[in-house]
Amino acid sequence: MFSTITIARPYARAAFHFAIEKQNIDHWQNMLTLATLVSRTAQIQHLINRPLSPTLLSEQFIALLSDQIDHETQNFIKIIAYNRRLPILPVILNQFIQLRAMHDNVMKVEVISSTMLSQKQLDNITIAMEKHLLCQITLDCKIDQSIIAGVILRVGDMTIDGSVRGQIKKLTGAILSKG
Repeated sequence: MFSTITIARPYARAAFHFAIEKQNIDHWQNMLTLATLVSRTAQIQHLINRPLSPTLLSEQFIALLSDQIDHETQNFIKIIAYNRRLPILPVILNQFIQLRAMHDNVMKVEVISSTMLSQKQLDNITIAMEKHLLCQITLDCKIDQSIIAGVILRVGDMTIDGSVRGQIKKLTGAILSKG
């Protein structure tokens, strides 16, 4: 089964490459953000869950945005609706933002730790990840006490699990597979 990220990626790439070609990345990000906000409304959620034709669904969706989106964005929404991908519009937006960050040579690294990290630890993570990814990074720090100790780093689809919880899971899996 494909993950929503895998399904969303081609749509995000198409939108991003079109935005680069037209030299309006900001505009496209704004349009996708607006469409994502509309996709989360109760009215659209209700329509998505009904057995409507893709044409009717896209017409209803676009009608809510009326004159706030341009013709190209309307066509993009029609394609997404036709392929029954409106529910993953937030993931498409997220993928678009990641592509933009890579284009701008900046990537976001999610840092999950059990306690607040010191500035020196954050600086060490920044230096190591910039060296590994060959670009500037920004850190998005989160606390999750369930990981016990250590850190988990996430960049796009890549996860580096240096947590005690992750090590326990690996050990448990190894023990169970030997039995």
